[in-house]
Amino acid sequence: MIRWRWGTVIEARREWRGSLELDVAVEKRRAEDPASVRALAYPALVGVPRAGDRVLLNLNALALGLGTGGYALVVALPDRLPDDVDVPGHVVKARYTPLQAIVLAADEEASPLRSALVDAVDLGGMPVVVADLHSALPAVVAGALAQRPDARVAYVMTDGGALPAWFSRTLDGLAPLLAGTVTTGQSFGGDLESTNVHSGLLAARHGLRADLAVVTQGPGNLGTGTSWGFSGVAAGEAVNAVHALGGRAVAAPRISDADPRPRHRGVSHHSLTAFGRVALAPASLVMPSDLPAPLSGEVRAALSALCPPHSLVEVPSVDLAGPLDELPVRLSTMGRGLAEDTAYFLSAAAAGRYAASLGA
Repeated sequence: MIRWRWGTVIEARREWRGSLELDVAVEKRRAEDPASVRALAYPALVGVPRAGDRVLLNLNALALGLGTGGYALVVALPDRLPDDVDVPGHVVKARYTPLQAIVLAADEEASPLRSALVDAVDLGGMPVVVADLHSALPAVVAGALAQRPDARVAYVMTDGGALPAWFSRTLDGLAPLLAGTVTTGQSFGGDLESTNVHSGLLAARHGLRADLAVVTQGPGNLGTGTSWGFSGVAAGEAVNAVHALGGRAVAAPRISDADPRPRHRGVSHHSLTAFGRVALAPASLVMPSDLPAPLSGEVRAALSALCPPHSLVEVPSVDLAGPLDELPVRLSTMGRGLAEDTAYFLSAAAAGRYAASLGA
């Protein structure tokens, strides 16, 4: 199940919050093994690798040719173990795996936010944008801040994609624009930790004092090409959580006229499943009012079929291209940028604009 390899660190490359990229020479076990790899280390888990260190690697992502996760991963520095770090919490993430980590949840007894969260039971009408891909996050943030520059926007990261928030260079670049990140479920590495989406939303509202939140999975996702075999289907469950907590759910359907796969053109079949089959509570389904024809008619018809229980909201988006272009991160979804998949990013930005207009 795991391609284990020994390696030796050649040199460090890029570094961003929580992550260190390395060049590593590989001790080959099979003829097809690469002589060297790009590897990613999470110093909080394994320590800080230095040139000359021997490292234990997991090469699964490289063997599968994964685009988002195409790194060898550093599992351990066996000859130079990091010092123990005593954490006051008792919540375990990546549970019962060899790298299970102990974190302090925002609502635990030892947390400085305990008093704010111990009796927190609702969101007080906070708008929450729900999307099924991590790539929607920067566009939603851009749309929200274009509408309301002083808004405190929190990111609530689910565990459908990458588990460490540190993997996301997008999230690192967005950090100055965010009130903070809450990692939920099995995901970890956010500014705050929580046990599930419900407690994560409450931590965003009452711990980070967010005016609005964005819920998506981390970078990467699991998809099998079937209607239900997609990790982003959990977006529908997030809508239900927002409703249960007295928030206002704003759905950002995945809209595109550039995706080469027919099932993702117009409104992605995954969005139709998540918001049409899984979300039992009502949400505002946002689409741009200025999509080009015939895309606009196709999207309107697909989303109208989900109403009720949802309501369709059309929001102007063309003027959001400027704020999207000015973001401190590179927009990319399935290898396509803003110029290649304009409808996708403008649609996510329109959802952020609408959520910010609701206030909190």
